[in-house]
Amino acid sequence: MRIFVARLAGTPVFDPAGDQIGRARDVVVALRPTADGSLPPRVHGLVVEVQPRRRVFLPITRVRAVEAGAIVFSGQLNMRRFEQRVAETLVIGQLLDQTVTLDGLPYVVYDLAMEQNRNEWTLTKVAVHRRGNRRDTRIVDWGDVRGFDAMQLDQGAASLIAAFETQRAADLASALHELPLKRRIEVAAELGDERLADVLEELPLADQIGILGALAPSRAADVLAEMGPDDAADILQDLPVDQAAQLLSLMEPGEAAPVRRLLDYAEDTAGGIMTSEPVILPPSATVADALAHIRQSDHTPAVAAQVYVTRPPTETPTGAFLGVAHFQRLLRERPSMLLGATLDHTIDPIKPELALPEVTSYLATYNLVAVPVVDEAGRLVGAVTVDDVLDHLLPEDWRERHAT
Repeated sequence: MRIFVARLAGTPVFDPAGDQIGRARDVVVALRPTADGSLPPRVHGLVVEVQPRRRVFLPITRVRAVEAGAIVFSGQLNMRRFEQRVAETLVIGQLLDQTVTLDGLPYVVYDLAMEQNRNEWTLTKVAVHRRGNRRDTRIVDWGDVRGFDAMQLDQGAASLIAAFETQRAADLASALHELPLKRRIEVAAELGDERLADVLEELPLADQIGILGALAPSRAADVLAEMGPDDAADILQDLPVDQAAQLLSLMEPGEAAPVRRLLDYAEDTAGGIMTSEPVILPPSATVADALAHIRQSDHTPAVAAQVYVTRPPTETPTGAFLGVAHFQRLLRERPSMLLGATLDHTIDPIKPELALPEVTSYLATYNLVAVPVVDEAGRLVGAVTVDDVLDHLLPEDWRERHAT
């Protein structure tokens, strides 16, 4: 049976009882250098991601079946964190996008296939396309190509990105975290601004700063502009003052303004952790308008849980804050009803200066997933959601721990 490795990314992995324990993220092989480079690499096993975002090793000898949309293994899975050895190579992370030589011409690797011969799995086939011509594709034997043992200065990342194209940003972030810095930067350079912004939000702070620092300042500013203002502010707070100021100056004024406002608040206050872009509508909007807004896929569940109703303008800082309309109430009302008639006046807004422990206590006391933040002038300046609070209550290296 021949299995193309890039297609395994994200495949569910099941234990002998039929319970899903994680998803396949990569294949671990050992390259076997020979004079002519013809000896196929031996497959050691799979990298499997289990919750919470922890990568473990599944020996290939334990894999019993690779079926459509499922990998089944036998025995028990060792939950010790996977650590790549010096002699090991990650197929998706390190071999895809390499430039190799075939019949004296340069080709780019976009997939590799592994096959079982008796009790041993090896990489047997290489799928390539001509460099500069993606339509010229070939699938050849491992021994027909040369160049996998060469250090490449600019490997590219198109095929790796394609392997994760349909997966969540958190999945690509987890894969990125495991790569060497050089490869990580290559992948980041080829991602679109919006996709890279989503991925950065899921990475540990050290990775965020490393990737942004490797980008041209103008590109880094564009990526920050695609992030939520609160996430962008979190990164800028940890950059050197001069670098943060430069990136802010390169952003469009309208995109930089909400980030600058957030940077004015202490990091451990409601103003420092809030999002400045909740769903905001005037009281003259209808229930149908509100449902259309919270239905947008770019809103997190916590942000979409309620609509904040204010006098114009409806961008923070808004006009006078009037109240909150919960999505459950909206589902029960006529689509034509005005928002002003659906407000919950029992939720008191909090001030931007409220300390994080008090914000946490407020959300817990009233069983809220979000709370409006209003300034001294009665204007809505943002909203604190439960996920904002969790991000700041967890240890600073929580993404690092879960990614490893």
